Amino acid sequence: MIGDRNERLSGICVFLLRKLTDLIKIGNIELGEFPLLLAPMEDVSDPPFRAVCKDNGADLMFTEFISSEGLIRDAIKSRKKLEIFEYERPIGIQIFGGDEEAMKLATQIVDATNPDLVDINFGCPVKKVVCKGAGAGVLKDVPLMVRLTEAVVKATHLPVTVKTRLGWDDNTKNILEVAERLQDVGIQALSVHGRTRTQMYKGEADWNLIAKVKENPRIQIPIFGNGDIDSPQKALEYRNRFGVDGIMIGRAAIGYPWIFNEIKHFFKTGEELDPPTISDRVAVCKKHLSRSIEWKNDVVGVLEMRRHYTHYFKGLPNFKEYRMKLVTLDDFNEIFGLLDEIEEQYSELVKV
Repeated sequence: MIGDRNERLSGICVFLLRKLTDLIKIGNIELGEFPLLLAPMEDVSDPPFRAVCKDNGADLMFTEFISSEGLIRDAIKSRKKLEIFEYERPIGIQIFGGDEEAMKLATQIVDATNPDLVDINFGCPVKKVVCKGAGAGVLKDVPLMVRLTEAVVKATHLPVTVKTRLGWDDNTKNILEVAERLQDVGIQALSVHGRTRTQMYKGEADWNLIAKVKENPRIQIPIFGNGDIDSPQKALEYRNRFGVDGIMIGRAAIGYPWIFNEIKHFFKTGEELDPPTISDRVAVCKKHLSRSIEWKNDVVGVLEMRRHYTHYFKGLPNFKEYRMKLVTLDDFNEIFGLLDEIEEQYSELVKV
């Protein structure tokens, strides 16, 4: 145990010496020595979710991805996703699409809402997006990816960043070429998910290729790694092994926004923070629900919160009955009352 602790602390010291004067910046946005980013996730990364992640240490966040075509058509759902709040800054609005003119016009709409940066999604593996020649589908046509990116860069005064994957499949892992070419047309940071499109979210993320992008002497922009980071220990290991400028966290933050501060504490001290108590879980769940109702309305806010309860209370014994109530109750006052009951019930179990 002592040897493991000393090794962790040694890794921290080496990293801090290497990064002492190397603050990560995207344009004029300062993000500290090693930022932790909240990944944009469809149907998850809305303002209520972002609020609890910001409270718990996320350094840079992004909206859910927004269709360029939807923005141009003035689609209500797309326009709603443009809403950002001052307490969220710095924050980026993420767009996707496969048509240069549509991406240009959408960028101009985004620019007018005054986010801190514009992010392009070239990584979404979902079939309905890929079939439209967008998201990860663009990985099959690097020249198109370059043209789309250049159209966005030229349409805004804001920093432009990109999130993508290693390639389309194991035979076309073209991230090294992609990184150079996108940097050449003006992007100011690149986030790389360590899987191909055909992998979806299966298998282990390959960070070795992400490291090669970072090690490329031609690459001068920040490189953020994404994929499989679900603990402070793994975050430290991957930071030290692969030399990235920051880490993007997605699924591990769903129902567990504490992961950002837990990682930061582990980086600084080599020690683990105590896990959230049942009172902590209930308090953050309540805040998330309250924000959801405020932002959407009583009905939609309650409905869309249902996907989060299982994550907030993961691991609690004999929770099935409570879970069923949480995902079927329609009245938010009843839900808050049930959350109070859950806190009382499980606090008593802990005491026993």
